Amino acid sequence: MKKVKVWLVVLAAGVSLTASAHAQPATPAPVPDEIPVALLVDLWTGQPLYAREPNRRFVPASVTKVMTAYTAFKLVGEGKLKLDRHFLYTQALEDEWYAEGSNMFLRAGERPTIGQLLLGITTVSGNDASMALAEAATGSTGAWLDLMNANAAALGMNDSHFGSPNGYPDGGKTYTTAADLVKLGRAVTQDYPALYGRFFGHRRLKWGEITQTNHDPITGQVEGGDGLKTGYTAEAGYTLLGTAARGGRRLIVVIAGSPTARLRDTVGRNLIEWGFRDFDPKRLFAAGTRMGRAQVQDGASRSVGLALESDFAAALPADPAHTMKLAIAYRGPVEAPIAKGDPVARLQLRDASGAVVVDAPLLATEDVAKAGLIRRIGNAFAKWFG
Repeated sequence: MKKVKVWLVVLAAGVSLTASAHAQPATPAPVPDEIPVALLVDLWTGQPLYAREPNRRFVPASVTKVMTAYTAFKLVGEGKLKLDRHFLYTQALEDEWYAEGSNMFLRAGERPTIGQLLLGITTVSGNDASMALAEAATGSTGAWLDLMNANAAALGMNDSHFGSPNGYPDGGKTYTTAADLVKLGRAVTQDYPALYGRFFGHRRLKWGEITQTNHDPITGQVEGGDGLKTGYTAEAGYTLLGTAARGGRRLIVVIAGSPTARLRDTVGRNLIEWGFRDFDPKRLFAAGTRMGRAQVQDGASRSVGLALESDFAAALPADPAHTMKLAIAYRGPVEAPIAKGDPVARLQLRDASGAVVVDAPLLATEDVAKAGLIRRIGNAFAKWFG
């Protein structure tokens, strides 16, 4: 990786710093105007590499099944659901869901395991498998939806709601945003990596005499592509939540509202390739690096040192024509007392418009006791006449 030249600058308005860093990719993002919603995020840095309407609500259609898979993963991780447990598929489920949209083609009387149902969901987008899993795990669709929505809330998916386990049209009860789907994609891939590797990334599935292929345009079609899910309804258009990993770096892409499947698939693949090609991830500062000082009010010291809690990394684009800036942001002066390790400020990487691209907490490097009365009076005079 190339080295990034960094230097500190103290501004009159407060403590800040600037870093020489490229701000624009070498080529524009390959997202045509026909795509209303698109988002590409580098999970290693948490940084959006491209965003168009990331907080716009839309109907996710079958991408809903990623939340169903995550909910199952969570239950398995908690020991509340066994992958080898069998479920008796009922006549009522067959009557409602056989050949209804994307399907595993389950028949009444069959006894798939939870693991087989999960493969039916993640590989061939089985509407029937999703409903069967909901009943198998909780006894009812309603109880399963309560779990899905509780998990969404816990992940901070504040603009999402799930009204079905499979994303089948439900009169608008199910909705999400690209930003929320990235949170879900991060959780599926990072919270349960073993289960993710076991159940996502398969190219085909055979159940009985029927063999079907996975229609995910990322899995097996771009280097490192291993998920996640496509969706379509007439109301929603064509949707994608996709991901690929290379060299320890994972990107997640969301496309929503595409007018055609071909355009969705092409844009999704191209955007992932663009993210890997045109951005260079760098560790700018190591955990523990002292980044500056923040002003302190009524303290035994007039300032406190600031250090990074963890590594500070960014995916830097290749065009040298623009620069990004680093800034220390905090509400200040910070009131004493302050304990060493208290979160006091944030280090922010900002683009040319001032928007925050990446940020991380800065911790106090020492204790600062509250000043005595005489010191506080002296500080007040210093402020008035300084």
